[in-house]
Amino acid sequence: MSNTHADTVAYVRDTMLQQQDPPSNTIGMVGWAKGNLFGGWMNTVLTVLSTLFIIWIVLHIVPWFISPTWDATSLTQCRELLEGTSGACWGVIRERWPQLLFGFYPSELYWRPVLALVLLFVALAPILFAGYVTPKLLAFSAAYPFLAAWLLWGGTIWGPVMAALGFVAGYFAFALVQRVIAPGLAFWVGVLAAIVWWAVISPFMTPDLARVLPLALESVQSRQFGGFLLSITIGVTAIMCSLPIGILLALGRRSDLPLVKWLCVGFIEFIRGVPLITLLFVASTLLNIFLPPGTNFDIILRVMIMVTLFASAYMAEVIRGGLAALPKGQYEGADSLGLDYWQAQRLIIMPQALKISIPGIVSTFIGVFKDTTLVSIIGLLDPLGLANAIRADANWNGIYWELFIFIGAVFFIFCFSMSRYSMYLERKLRTGHR
Repeated sequence: MSNTHADTVAYVRDTMLQQQDPPSNTIGMVGWAKGNLFGGWMNTVLTVLSTLFIIWIVLHIVPWFISPTWDATSLTQCRELLEGTSGACWGVIRERWPQLLFGFYPSELYWRPVLALVLLFVALAPILFAGYVTPKLLAFSAAYPFLAAWLLWGGTIWGPVMAALGFVAGYFAFALVQRVIAPGLAFWVGVLAAIVWWAVISPFMTPDLARVLPLALESVQSRQFGGFLLSITIGVTAIMCSLPIGILLALGRRSDLPLVKWLCVGFIEFIRGVPLITLLFVASTLLNIFLPPGTNFDIILRVMIMVTLFASAYMAEVIRGGLAALPKGQYEGADSLGLDYWQAQRLIIMPQALKISIPGIVSTFIGVFKDTTLVSIIGLLDPLGLANAIRADANWNGIYWELFIFIGAVFFIFCFSMSRYSMYLERKLRTGHR
């Protein structure tokens, strides 16, 4: 019966089919376009309309960008070169780009901020990329802030050297007290030693050292800073200082010590509840009222402090979110290993919290860098402030788009670079879900 049934079956395959390639219209660019651009009549209509709109935009924008006005020396000459047609007046960028980048910094000293920027990338290499971590580069990274301040402002080298030695004195005092006397007081003794060095020893020794070894660069006043030099100086300082301060504030807000907790909570909520421009006005005008008469507190230093404190409050909340996202088992695991509080934070808790917080941290960095344009409100000539000053010149009165496009392009390069590094770091540390 079974044999008769088998003979009546039309076809029974006894071999496997060879694997076939998918249809050509479902893979590659053709497949992507069919699935995303022409997947139905509605998508097809929207694709055609969008393409026509993009073509119309390009046909109008590209001729405006490629206008032959690079050699123009005024807006009137640009209009003469354009002969009644619309186009950008790029002569203002050719003529004023050094001012937009360096402000009123002496032109013969441009090499100093350029060198400081190049050395910044060298100092950041061991911090941002694990493959460049060497003891020499780490030592250079620690010394870079003092070297950069000397390059930018000039003067005797002994001022930055004595400032750096204050941290060294604080570290040795901390290590000595921690090992010999009372570990609980080590931190405060280190802070006190650094303050004594900066307030008492440094002012006494610096003039004598400057006379004995007069190693100095030509001094540059803060009022000569401007343009992207000012924005990068303030932004980089705030970014570098706000992260460690934000970490301490986040830990303090989660502390079991009531005084520490409420001090941190009060600081964070006060700073986050006040607009940055209000803090800048305080730094510009009100702060001198509370200082002794005759005190010369550099305006850029005041702004750096206020922007850093502002960024630190937001950074603290970002890092606190990362700490809150960690499961309780991580803390219990640290306790089971016999680690004290700071060992647990350094080895187990904080590395994971920072990995989780990478997107928020970089977003805060980008926001801080863009917020440096607010200093134009208090009289500092950032790129936007300089753009207004350039437009006040009779030769360039009426220029708008060209200056703002150039400024926006430079800001985009910096901010986009930070964003791409954030994505690279997330992929490297595998912070996302796979």
